[in-house]
Amino acid sequence: MSPTSVSQVYSSGNSRGANQSRKTAALAVESGKIPPLLGASLAELTEWVQQQGQPAYRGKQLYQWIYEKGARSISDISVFSKQWRETVAKIPIGRSTIHYRSVAPDATVKYLLKLADGQIIETVGIPTEKRLTVCVSAQVGCAMGCDFCATGKGGFKRNLEKHEIVDQVLTVQQDFGRRVSHIVFMGMGEPLLNFDNVVAAVKCLNQDVGIGQRNITISTVGIRNRISQLAEHQLQVTLAVSLHASNQRLREELIPSARPYPLGELIAECREYVRSTGRRLSFEYVLLAGVNDLPEHAAELATHLRGFQCHVNLIPYNPIQEAEYKRPTPNRINSFVATLKEKKIAVSVRYSRGLEADAACGQLRASEVEN
Repeated sequence: MSPTSVSQVYSSGNSRGANQSRKTAALAVESGKIPPLLGASLAELTEWVQQQGQPAYRGKQLYQWIYEKGARSISDISVFSKQWRETVAKIPIGRSTIHYRSVAPDATVKYLLKLADGQIIETVGIPTEKRLTVCVSAQVGCAMGCDFCATGKGGFKRNLEKHEIVDQVLTVQQDFGRRVSHIVFMGMGEPLLNFDNVVAAVKCLNQDVGIGQRNITISTVGIRNRISQLAEHQLQVTLAVSLHASNQRLREELIPSARPYPLGELIAECREYVRSTGRRLSFEYVLLAGVNDLPEHAAELATHLRGFQCHVNLIPYNPIQEAEYKRPTPNRINSFVATLKEKKIAVSVRYSRGLEADAACGQLRASEVEN
């Protein structure tokens, strides 16, 4: 819901008086009828300020303070008159608070963010000399139940709203004091089960925060028809599909939610996505020692992936307390890579950052043990 909806429940101070406007706004906020301003476009914010009896240029000021200066409340926006700030003080911008922050030896930062309803999500900032990547969550928890993933062990609570996704990027950007360059939807949750909010957040991050779509990756376990639906939007993002197994039987053991969506059908939908968008697709494959990391698994995987533009990202397992899987030896990893290369499959190994801070791939959980 865009801020133009605010005017439907919060009328201008010019017509009803500042005191009545504040009372109306407070009641609307308490009842959840006023949406946050974060996530709105320049045009939407301009329309909203005009409906509050303010000149159009206030819309650009509001836009800049939200997306460039990181304002957390309208009271922070000093270019607005004190009287008007007081009038609309109850209108939420939609920012979270940092509940907990930890730094790994490699400078990766894990954040537990507290949302307006008290729910906790995890976000990770991954810096290099030339890049700052944010690993964002799309849901509170996850319903996919991957056996090797900490997030899935905690179950699913709810989808994140558009502003709650965008907020994660702004939070990391402010904390690091430098611009975010890349975003990966590889945090908590299954992005394609929160389809509308994820697509809306991608467009906002691109158009309003200024991050190129080609620098955004959406990761999915694979939800029937959702990959095709994503193709219809013709986004320039990278799609990363989490396979983690070379056959349906093994995939169901590792990802119980994969039972109703056979591997062959998923690969067919991926092929159609590449044909429709012209974008290369990535496949994520977590290597689990003695489970899915044998050369015969690599050969079987290659049979599925021949003949279309794709790339395999191998991720050596990152340990979690809730599972007893182990990371393969370097020799086993190298053997898997060699088999894929022999079969002419593009492949690379991704060693996750933030391992020591439990911020690596598969380790994210909304734990509050660090209060």
